[in-house]
Amino acid sequence: MKPLTATLRLQFHSDFTLDHAVPLVPYFAQLGISHLYASPILKARAGSRHGYDVVDPTCVNPELGGEAALERLVAALRQHGMGLILDTVSNHMAVGGADNPWWQSLLAWGRRSPYAEFFDIQWHSSDPLLAGQLLLPFLGSDYGVALRNGEIPLQFDKQQGLLQVAHYAHRFPICPVDYGWILALSPEPALKVLAERFTALGDSATPLADSLPLQAELARLVREGADLESALVAFDSRSEAGFKRLHLLLERQTYRLASWRTAADDINWRRFFDINELGGLRVERAVVFEATHAKLFELIERGLVDGLRIDHIDGLADPRGYCRKLRRRVDSLLARRPLNAGLEHFPLYVEKILGADEHLHRDWLTDGTTGYEFMNQVSLLQHDPAGEAPLSELWSNVSERPDFPEEVRQARHLVLNASLAGDCESVAQALLQVARNDLMTRDLTLGAIRRALQALVAHYPVYRTYFNACGRPAQDETFFQQALTNARQDLAEADWPLLDQLERWLGGQAWRHLPPGRARKQLRHACVRFQQLTAPSAAKAVEDTAFYRSARLLSRNDVGFEAERFSAPPMHFHNEAQRRLRDFPDNLLTTATHDHKRGEDTRARLAVLSERGTWLASRVEHWRELAAPLRAQLDDGLAPSPGDELMLLQTLLGSWPLDLDLNDDNALRQYAERVRQWQQKALREAKLRSSWSAPNEAYEGACAHYLDGLLLDSENQQLRKSLADAAQLLACPGALNGLVQALLRMTTPGVPDLYQGNEYWDFSLVDPDNRRAVDYASRRRTLDDATPAAELLAHWRDGRVKQALIARVLDCRQAHAELFRRGAYLPLTVQGRHADKVIAFARLGEGEHAIVVAPRLASSLLGGAATPLIPAQNWDDTRLVLPFALSPANSTGLFACAAVSSSKELPLSAVLAEFPVNVLIQQS
Repeated sequence: MKPLTATLRLQFHSDFTLDHAVPLVPYFAQLGISHLYASPILKARAGSRHGYDVVDPTCVNPELGGEAALERLVAALRQHGMGLILDTVSNHMAVGGADNPWWQSLLAWGRRSPYAEFFDIQWHSSDPLLAGQLLLPFLGSDYGVALRNGEIPLQFDKQQGLLQVAHYAHRFPICPVDYGWILALSPEPALKVLAERFTALGDSATPLADSLPLQAELARLVREGADLESALVAFDSRSEAGFKRLHLLLERQTYRLASWRTAADDINWRRFFDINELGGLRVERAVVFEATHAKLFELIERGLVDGLRIDHIDGLADPRGYCRKLRRRVDSLLARRPLNAGLEHFPLYVEKILGADEHLHRDWLTDGTTGYEFMNQVSLLQHDPAGEAPLSELWSNVSERPDFPEEVRQARHLVLNASLAGDCESVAQALLQVARNDLMTRDLTLGAIRRALQALVAHYPVYRTYFNACGRPAQDETFFQQALTNARQDLAEADWPLLDQLERWLGGQAWRHLPPGRARKQLRHACVRFQQLTAPSAAKAVEDTAFYRSARLLSRNDVGFEAERFSAPPMHFHNEAQRRLRDFPDNLLTTATHDHKRGEDTRARLAVLSERGTWLASRVEHWRELAAPLRAQLDDGLAPSPGDELMLLQTLLGSWPLDLDLNDDNALRQYAERVRQWQQKALREAKLRSSWSAPNEAYEGACAHYLDGLLLDSENQQLRKSLADAAQLLACPGALNGLVQALLRMTTPGVPDLYQGNEYWDFSLVDPDNRRAVDYASRRRTLDDATPAAELLAHWRDGRVKQALIARVLDCRQAHAELFRRGAYLPLTVQGRHADKVIAFARLGEGEHAIVVAPRLASSLLGGAATPLIPAQNWDDTRLVLPFALSPANSTGLFACAAVSSSKELPLSAVLAEFPVNVLIQQS
């Protein structure tokens, strides 16, 4: 098997199965990919487009072709020496509906179910209505209303012999012990006899096992004509007697049905963020770890899986413990693999959002992250600091919104008091229990603890920290202290002592120093709950709220980005590359994911605006004047609001298709539909004038009318043409940025990760737009090593130039695998007139060197060029200064032998004469 040199992410679903990927393997191999990187493939909810809603982790998803299809795909990969990395979900499973057998068992039997401890449930609630019950916030209306309207009828599943309550797609099983009460109302003698046997299950030592033959018997009797219907009618809640009877039956269950709106405040089990249909797992328990990973371990042992990517690592109670346990477990399987699938090392990657100045803990024993931080580093490199002031002023003047840090603070308080209010209250209650265990703190009130907690979480600078039995790790201390300091600004001085207590409880006092017993257990519980709160509050506040409220420049708003930071110099990029080589040399490097807000080339084009801030301000003023007739005056203000309007204009500039013909009504309509889908999501995520929980149809409709008028109405041709012209002005320098971005991803320390189809230009928007079907047929046709650079550049709009660059560099990586895998990273000095417009470095190995050179912030050097190639003369005297001499006899470039002399200085006019970027390889 080839060494891990490049991965390519594929999104599998029913329309793109494992078998669909099989005939594409030769193309991926030719492109230079060493490993496919698959979205989750275990059985997910029917129709899932992403695979993260797993309902059965014990089998490969039948919708993807099942295990047989996986074997066919791996066989095809092995023919080309390629491997397979799997995305896996350890934090949660899909719940609700009727398709998760573990969840359904939990609902039927409660704490007697073998899966009762699989899900992260707080059975002991302070709410008397939830004493020992699980809140199920799945009803479309209030419980009483749904009951009165007959929207939760009692039904019988003839195939499985199950009595259950139905509500649309949901099925809530009745505990078999209660079947007796129901069956006793049937006039059928056989059912009355069976009723007594079901009732006796309450005294059985093994009620779960004993119920199965009884349910089978019930199914048989009903199929043979026994009258169960009359008993079910007695529970018809549309009658007064049925209303009381069904309510009493439901009260006996281990769950309480409730409106979906109760989830935010009353939820007593951990979800994935605020999604009711995804329930948190307690994978820190050995039995849960083994049960949820058994199929993965089997596939690894059989040689079908060659690496894992762990989704949402920060949701786990103990990420470090989980990763170390997983490392030991997978390493123990390597010796059992078939010889043709032998591995010396099994890579483990974690999906982790790193904050400013945060780095992954090395003692987790992983190979690194999935690369969001690299995406941010490239973006910072490609933004001109000169654009920060004019673009900040433009956004502030037009939108009248606060700066980004304040947007985040407000958003955090919003989610902590809305969608995550129940989760926040759970932490506050846990801390209250800790306070009650100490005479010195037992007078602290829940209200005071809640205020201090919210202030601390609102200012948390990272997704989470990692307290353990020994307290707060030194690596996390700076972030915790920063949050404490800033939290004081939100609190009255009377509450400051509460922050001192939080500092002590949350990792300042190691729980291992407490004697075993309730106090230690409660302190540990509070610390775990706190850490499982900060991550979702950050994600919901930053990614899913502030990013849609603030748009100084949308290219700086993406998953894993420090949006408050506008740009960074090349040395920052170099420092991070050297650190990565030292700590995580096999870290994944990505610039596009299934989660990104904008495609990699959309961001690259928008980054050009950082070099043209003043120009954009003048254009925005002109466009807003032309668009005035499209705006509507609603009762709650202008539609769209100035901020939403400016965000839309940026979105259009960044995503405007290269080949969009303004006279092609069908193409315009298709583009309008894509942007309209983005617009609705953006408006709802912002939670300013609309939201997912309370859609403002009037506002959304007015915004959609504005967009349609701009793109489709004949009377707005001048505005449409002006926007199209502006997008075309940005297109060529944006393409240059895109090529540079691709080059850096493939040449810096780490493993380059491509996202499906992005070997062509990627002007996608947020999902589902970034998960559209890929035209692989055209990509296979155009991959041709013999196409001259001049031809690729002349037709750069078709995307072949990006594909060719990727193929050439990945081929170079495979030919010099050790050089790019472990070769030293050396920043190179650039001198001359345009030295600030170059990023250059060398990779140094045994007997070979690679010199990587690319433009940055160089749109002005393109001038009026029709291609993303900077004319050679525009580089003037700009040159690389090398620490070693290059020999023309043994040096090669990407597309031709560059004009290399034996001098230690390389003029950019020569190195970048034929192609916008270059990699020079010298072998001794």
